[in-house]
Amino acid sequence: MVINSGEQGSNVSNPTKRIRWATQRVTGSNERHIRQSILDRFQHRKTTSSEKKRQSGDTSHLDGITEEPEESEAGHGQDPSGRRIYFNIPLPDTAKDEHGHPVTHYERNKIRTAKYTPLSFVPKNLWFQFHNVANIYFLFVILLGIYWIFGNPNPALSSVPLIVILFLTAVKDGIEDWRRTVLDNELNNAGTHRLVDWNNVNTSEDNISLWRRIKKATTHSIISTYQSWSFKRKGSAAGSKNNAERAMDDRPSIDTRRSHRPSVFSVQSRASEDGIKMTPVPSPQPEAGHHAQNDRLAVGDRPPTSFSFEHEDNAQTANGQPPQAGKPGKDFVPKFYGSIVDPFKQVSGRARFKSDHWKSVQVGDFVRIYNEDQIPADVVVLATSDPDGQCYVETKNLDGETNLKVRQALHCGRTMKHAKDCEKASFVIESEPPNVNLYQYSGVARWTQRDIRKPEEPGTEMAEPISINNLLLRGCSLRNTDWVLGVVVYTGQETKIMLNSGITPSKRSRIARDLNRYVIYNFVVLFFMCLVSGIVQGVTWAKSSTSSDFFEYGSIGNGPAMDGFITFWSCVILFQNLVPISLYISLEIIKTAQAFFIYSDTFMYYDRIDYPCTPKSWNISDDLGQIEYIFSDKTGTLTQNVMEFKKCTINGVPYGEAYTEAQAGMQRRQGIDIEAEGAKVHKQIAEDRVRMLQDLRKMHANPYLHDDELTFVAPDFVNDLGGFSGVEQKTANKDFMLALALCHTVITERNPGDPPTIEFKAQSPDEAALVATARDCGFTVMGRSNDGVILNILGEEQEFTVLNTLEFNSSRKRMSAIIRMPNGKIILYCKGADSVIYSRLRPGEQAQLRRLTGEHLEMFAREGLRTLCIACKELGEEEYQTWNKEHDLAAAAIVDREDKLEAVSDAIERELTLLGGTAIEDRLQDGVPDAIALLGDAGIKLWVLTGDKVETAINIGFSCNLLNNDMDLIVFKIEDEKLESAEAELDRHLEGFGLKGTDDELQVARKDHSAPGPTHAIVIDGDSLKLVLENQLRQKFLLLCKQCKSVLCCRVSPSQKAAVVRMVKNGLDVMTLSVGDGANDVAMIQEADVGVGIAGEEGRQAVMSSDYAIGQFRYLQRLILVHGRWSYRRLAETIANFFYKNIVWTFALFWYQIYNNFDVTYLFDYTYILLVNLAFTSLPVIFMGILDQDVSDKVSLAVPQLYRRGIERKEWTSLKFWTYMLDGIYQSVICYYMGHFLFAPARFVTSNGLTINDRPRVGVFIACATIVVVNAYVLINTYRWDWLILLLTAISILLIWFWTGVYTAFPSSLQFYKAAPQVFGQLSFWAMILLTAGVCLLPRFAAKAFQKLYLPRDIDIIREQVGQGKFQHLDRYEAYVPPGKLPSAASSEVSEPVKPHQQGGKPLDDDERPMYPPSVANTGTTHNPRSQTGSDGTDYTGHRRSLEQPPRPSFDRPVRPSYDRMRDSMDRIRPSFEASNDFTSAALLTRLESSHSGTPTRRTLHGSSSLR
Repeated sequence: MVINSGEQGSNVSNPTKRIRWATQRVTGSNERHIRQSILDRFQHRKTTSSEKKRQSGDTSHLDGITEEPEESEAGHGQDPSGRRIYFNIPLPDTAKDEHGHPVTHYERNKIRTAKYTPLSFVPKNLWFQFHNVANIYFLFVILLGIYWIFGNPNPALSSVPLIVILFLTAVKDGIEDWRRTVLDNELNNAGTHRLVDWNNVNTSEDNISLWRRIKKATTHSIISTYQSWSFKRKGSAAGSKNNAERAMDDRPSIDTRRSHRPSVFSVQSRASEDGIKMTPVPSPQPEAGHHAQNDRLAVGDRPPTSFSFEHEDNAQTANGQPPQAGKPGKDFVPKFYGSIVDPFKQVSGRARFKSDHWKSVQVGDFVRIYNEDQIPADVVVLATSDPDGQCYVETKNLDGETNLKVRQALHCGRTMKHAKDCEKASFVIESEPPNVNLYQYSGVARWTQRDIRKPEEPGTEMAEPISINNLLLRGCSLRNTDWVLGVVVYTGQETKIMLNSGITPSKRSRIARDLNRYVIYNFVVLFFMCLVSGIVQGVTWAKSSTSSDFFEYGSIGNGPAMDGFITFWSCVILFQNLVPISLYISLEIIKTAQAFFIYSDTFMYYDRIDYPCTPKSWNISDDLGQIEYIFSDKTGTLTQNVMEFKKCTINGVPYGEAYTEAQAGMQRRQGIDIEAEGAKVHKQIAEDRVRMLQDLRKMHANPYLHDDELTFVAPDFVNDLGGFSGVEQKTANKDFMLALALCHTVITERNPGDPPTIEFKAQSPDEAALVATARDCGFTVMGRSNDGVILNILGEEQEFTVLNTLEFNSSRKRMSAIIRMPNGKIILYCKGADSVIYSRLRPGEQAQLRRLTGEHLEMFAREGLRTLCIACKELGEEEYQTWNKEHDLAAAAIVDREDKLEAVSDAIERELTLLGGTAIEDRLQDGVPDAIALLGDAGIKLWVLTGDKVETAINIGFSCNLLNNDMDLIVFKIEDEKLESAEAELDRHLEGFGLKGTDDELQVARKDHSAPGPTHAIVIDGDSLKLVLENQLRQKFLLLCKQCKSVLCCRVSPSQKAAVVRMVKNGLDVMTLSVGDGANDVAMIQEADVGVGIAGEEGRQAVMSSDYAIGQFRYLQRLILVHGRWSYRRLAETIANFFYKNIVWTFALFWYQIYNNFDVTYLFDYTYILLVNLAFTSLPVIFMGILDQDVSDKVSLAVPQLYRRGIERKEWTSLKFWTYMLDGIYQSVICYYMGHFLFAPARFVTSNGLTINDRPRVGVFIACATIVVVNAYVLINTYRWDWLILLLTAISILLIWFWTGVYTAFPSSLQFYKAAPQVFGQLSFWAMILLTAGVCLLPRFAAKAFQKLYLPRDIDIIREQVGQGKFQHLDRYEAYVPPGKLPSAASSEVSEPVKPHQQGGKPLDDDERPMYPPSVANTGTTHNPRSQTGSDGTDYTGHRRSLEQPPRPSFDRPVRPSYDRMRDSMDRIRPSFEASNDFTSAALLTRLESSHSGTPTRRTLHGSSSLR
């Protein structure tokens, strides 16, 4: 709205004035948590925003809402660092420096997420690599070797291992960074249309320095060379990305990959678009352009799907002159909004829109964006192709949502269409500074309004507020709008998407963190080995009267102390292999291979969206094998996010047939055969579907009714709609469907065809399901007219004028539409949460209807359905006009606009008349219950953290096997929100487990990894969770949760989700995994040790921040129980064997030093020392980490208990490390002394008279034996002996013989020359190898045999059973099928397929959903018959039956099997939990009746709610 001192209020309602609150977030406690979470997570500067307190002292009556004086509009509450952007107005002197350039410098729109440039890659990559301690150590060793004094025989050769490792790591880093660079370039070079040949005073041309020119030239030359090479190699044919490239993208491509559908506005091509001149496209002919413009702007040709914000008559005139009169027949004075176009401004006319790169866009630029294009920067909308100034954007890249959002052009800019209009526009935008809040924006446009009739007058100062509704954010995509014209306010790193794209925390696996400790142990061992060598050598040279006096010419150090010092550092070079530098690169290779196997697993491939399981972090696969706690979102993670209208209650009569997961779960707990029951029910539903379709077509030949899309199966509804049960019920049914067809913000798209189809685009899938059901029943939304909505009601088209739409937000929990009916009446339709609607009903009326509707909603909720209430109210003309004036004032407010609109809306949404209620099913994903059961058998605890209500969470808990009938359900709810009350409640529950919450109990809990018994579960809401997460209560709450099988946290914010994960991860010292699908799950995904994103059909925000991305929740069981367990066990065994083999080799050298006074003489040839880790022993241990399997994937899933060893972290322990170290020391003794004692008594004269007892040849004896022992030892520790492992082991062993033969064949090997034929020709050599291998490996072999025979582990028993053929039945399946993994008895796929129009639906965050979840928990099964105290899981002893059988006239209805079946089921397991725990049951709804009806008070004007 525009504020002008001369503005006159309207006396008559203006059609379709809509304020879209769905894209604004009302400030509240949850919002503060979310904002603080984002600020903390991304570490950007914080912006403060105090919450407006709704207290009686600072509120005013409705009539007291007044517009603010203009002084309060200008940047009210803005940070001093806010920006002023000038358009065609010279900068003031204060905004320029001494050279006349702007003082303020804005970020370039070019972004770079890559770490390196071509010039900085080598130094920067080396800098990062040498943050690794092992690399620094080996560089130090190489530098030591340069000095001959330390005895390195070949310093150059000694650098080869480090160079190889640095090179391979650099190649890997370079490939990863090149991919980021390609994506950056793709984004920066994307096209947009920018106004050129005009003066943008806000920026000046960059002075490019010489260094930057060099960098750019280098980059361009490398890119050009690569592109030329690629073109020659691939040819000119260009193809689309395959699924591998798409899945591995870290950031979504600028190509949305969405099929282009003609805009709902478009009847012409872009080339003929209302005369808009583009470069280099020539302008249309004047006649054609004029014709196109007239066609486009004619009111009669307005698109049927557009929303009207104001009537066409209300638009400002292009010449700056207020309109004088409305259309004929209109008796109101249109409002004048003004225009930023100065009609008297002289312009050059040279400005034009030109296609340019994103990176060229600057703050203050005019840009034109076309349908399906992405937004290049944060842009304020000035004009759109729609006469009402509306456009639609998809924010998938921003927040993961694919539902369309409506954005509005500023009223003052809606006449702008051409480049010349941009030249004439003179205005200033005062904007808040850049911040991370995606849902709020504050700014104001200011200009001088000139009157064309009075050119001599200076004009009037005018202003228009700018909100998030007027802002298009970078990364969003324009949809269903031909074009948008706007100005840029934020660019590059200052855009909201970049401020929110914080770097995903760098995660290291637990083994990797522990590895540093064990490497330090090796450093300590190395230090003592070198210290002993230095001391002994120094002491030896200090002795006199030794043989060295006759044979040596003095020591190198010329003194014992210096001799010992030199020896110390020489031993560092000699024993360098003790610190395994190759271990790090080997682990990189292993983890990369494991990531590839995970990605290539076809059993985790989701073909519906062409998405495999995609590792985003390759270095934490072993953490997947140690997960003890899983934290899961509900909506979209456990459920499908496909909303299907199933049931409703109208005028006290229930309609609809369905058999849900929750109902099947309830019957399963009653001992009913759900397979047989499900088949019977589905057969009945299929018959009813056929009958309903026949009756509908008899009533009306609806061309938009498609058999496969019908989800609401209710033949009795069709009968009643035709008058079977009387006129009253017929009228009620019609009014109910009218409410569904009129009270919404759905966008329609009509697709011609035979038959034609109508597709609904809604801001939530729930809303689309309601409108689709109305369509199926004959109340079809055809589109929007100038003034409202066109409906086809049973074959007759009628137009309904939409006067106002009061949209949903998280505090209102409802939405309303004020409609002028064809007969002239004004009706308010309202839908929302049952508790909210019941509190606003007209008091003293509809008592029987309220009770029946409440009972029906309770039963619907028991079936796991999301319930909603529908109500209406007839408004008098005077009542509406009075309210509408106040609404106009609130909508025009710049300060506290949302609060005032909410107060005004609350005032009209009272004294309602109840129509009925709806029930929508958000079905579980396929396989969720079985996956949860399987994970539970593995010892993994699953917590559900959701933004939905308590009742919904409990329903889902029963549906997916988290809760069962034998559990005591602890509902933790602190009414007074005091810490003392929370502590008392915690103490009371802890006492039941014999705990007090002490530190000692916490230490015991940290060591106990066993799963708690299935006796208790906790349900807690967000307000109570906030209390127990305080420091003084956190430990007690954690201990209480530790005793419970399941924990469900409801109504939690993203920051609370992260806090819960952090509490468990740090408090219990366990491995955690978080899984979610939306932007509200990013915080907990990044907080957990492993984050998993569900890459569903609704966006990729969670995926972009995750470590692993999967298509469905059920794939989690394979990712964890198969790949996770394999990876953990493989890596643990690989590291242990790596340390072992280095110990054997190094200590063999050490034992030799004893016999040469530790003078650092090399027993082995120096090439052996360099190649031992690179070639002779690397392959077996690396492929052990890549390919080893103890059992197959099918057996891993069939016996999930095998996973518990990972939870208890028994595969990699300090005991295992030291066991392998001691075993290595033992084997090094055998390896050395076998050779030593072989040569000690004999001279070994060969047949040609030459001896082979010199040091290099003795070294061949010992080295070859050591290599055989090491590789055979690794083979013994490998579970799976296939041809590849045996081949690699043989190659590694033979490689030392091969190298010795080749290397010693050349004279350059000096004294090593001809050593191979001389040594290999001796029988003693082969005999010693066999004997050494046997003696070395015998203890390990004996220990393994004893352990497997007398102390078998679970895996040993299972492997024996596999060998006995007890798991052969699994071979019948392509992949393992868990018990019970059959088509669900509750699945509706048999009778009702998924509705295509819902596939594009994307839910909002849980606490932003317009359609609310089940009102009543599925807690009738909380009674625990095994409880010794007779408790039913609650603290209430005076239970009453809230749903005693009342007399129901509807019982006589002929077709109500679903209702009667559910009613009978409820009667058998009488619940009393809801009535005693303030659930929104029928009993609670009775207490809530009309609590918000009556005369509005000063307090309730602000939208307060008794349940808020």
